[in-house]
Amino acid sequence: MRVVAGELGGRRLVAPDGTSTRPTTDRVREAIFNSLGSAGVLEDALVADLFAGSGSIGIEALSRGAEHCVFVERDRRALRALEENIDSLDLNSRVKVLAADANSVAGRLDVDIVFADPPYDFDGWDRLLGALRAGLVVAESGAEIEAPDGWATIRTRKYGRTRVTFLERIVPDEQPTSPADS
Repeated sequence: MRVVAGELGGRRLVAPDGTSTRPTTDRVREAIFNSLGSAGVLEDALVADLFAGSGSIGIEALSRGAEHCVFVERDRRALRALEENIDSLDLNSRVKVLAADANSVAGRLDVDIVFADPPYDFDGWDRLLGALRAGLVVAESGAEIEAPDGWATIRTRKYGRTRVTFLERIVPDEQPTSPADS
């Protein structure tokens, strides 16, 4: 696994041992970040990587221009891999790592974009999205995600078994815009 592009492009990342995490493939990360880059929403953004695992999504965001990333992960093996990746890429000044359950901290995150890549059997999307304050969520799942009240699906794509859904917070009296239409 590697950082796909940006200032850290080509650098190797370690993944945790075992099967408790499912790292996002290079192809899926490239598609996600090409869309965000085209929309111009990533530069200087504050982002969160929920269910972070090795941190590949948040690290890719930092490599491509995000200012700061909050990583949220509760698995000890994944936390060790995440911290090794952060140290080896010298990203300590641009990150915060929370060893916690994503649902327990979701409402306290003050970020622009949230990346959420829970286990495929995760069924707490309504609760998670209801707690988040970010304007944009990029969600990875194994099945379709129905946008709950207050959110609009602006894009969804399938890559093998992985479905990527871009959700935008609806501000009353405004139509959703699509920062990820590319």
